[in-house]
Amino acid sequence: MAQYTYLIVGGGMTGDAAVGGIREVDKSGSIGVISAERNPPYNRPPLSKGLWKGQSEEEIWRGTGDQGAELHLGRRASQLDVGDRRVTDDRGATYSFDTLLLATGGTPRRLPFGGDSIIYYRSYDDYRHLRELTERGRRFAVIGGGFIGSELAAALAMNGKSVVMLFPDEGIGARLFPPGLRRFLNDYYRDKGVDVRAPETAAALERKGAGSVLRTKSGEKFEVDGIVAGIGIEPNVDLAKAAGLRVDNGVVVDEFLRTDRHEIFAAGDVASFYNPALGKRLRVEHEDNANTMGTAAGRNMAGKDQPYHHLPFFYSDLFDLGYEAVGDLDGRMQTVEDWKEPFREGVVYYLRDGRVRGVLLWNVWEQVDNARKLIAEPGPFRPQDLKGRLPA
Repeated sequence: MAQYTYLIVGGGMTGDAAVGGIREVDKSGSIGVISAERNPPYNRPPLSKGLWKGQSEEEIWRGTGDQGAELHLGRRASQLDVGDRRVTDDRGATYSFDTLLLATGGTPRRLPFGGDSIIYYRSYDDYRHLRELTERGRRFAVIGGGFIGSELAAALAMNGKSVVMLFPDEGIGARLFPPGLRRFLNDYYRDKGVDVRAPETAAALERKGAGSVLRTKSGEKFEVDGIVAGIGIEPNVDLAKAAGLRVDNGVVVDEFLRTDRHEIFAAGDVASFYNPALGKRLRVEHEDNANTMGTAAGRNMAGKDQPYHHLPFFYSDLFDLGYEAVGDLDGRMQTVEDWKEPFREGVVYYLRDGRVRGVLLWNVWEQVDNARKLIAEPGPFRPQDLKGRLPA
């Protein structure tokens, strides 16, 4: 049995950040990392951003092993015994720990058809698979109009591919953006050569030679050389749930990122944490949270006991447009739009009960910290109070 002072289940960005956090406090304690992926930890955003714009693959690796962590790759933790402080993996190997971090991430949601013919985009292996298809194919379908779908449709089109984009909502980013902006994005993507079909639902898939025929609910058919889907993830809570830990839209943690077992922590995509600025629990699936929460968890595992009150931000690149966003972005909320140039540069404020709950910085930069401060203010705010509040 392998024995560790610190054991981390999950080899993503959160797990790597936790190793760094531990090493800030404890330079010598033994660290083990169990990862279902066969690759060591890497930066995930380049998979749908930089790697399609010429970034070298060598730049994405995080060097986790260089910090003295022992990596157990291609192994999935299958059982957690909280009483004996022991984890068993899917090959029967066991690992004991003094302190444990659950950084198990999430699993992509899947469609009820298509099997392995559809790439559910999440990992480096998924990137390599799609990249290989683009080297011999020209026509691609992207299912999903959210964060991953919008980035991949842009990436494929920028690499000279013919792209059809299907999603059941009326516009790209329908759950995030106000109506005018999502209608603009539909037209913007079409101007960039993407065949945006919205609202439209993928219904079936048939193999045809080396490619596939994708059929929609309305009866249309598209012959494609590859299909990639980005329709969200489900947090990997089974290990925690079976061990009797509290689970509610993720593994529930306190402000120090501990579960209801003092020696077991959780962080990253899988963790449900309370944020004081918004006054509610969040579960965040973006890079900033993975890095900051992972680091905080690592420090606390090593004895720091620092509360995690950080309000994460996220960002995206859509052809020659880009944005940063912080807080609660919900297209159904009241919004105040402050455009310097309509849909090209400006700020969108999301309000509930007179308080700013989220801020979208559209082609506006270096304002994330100011947006956080605004979200923390009690208000109430009127729409006219927000015009020019954050300079575009």
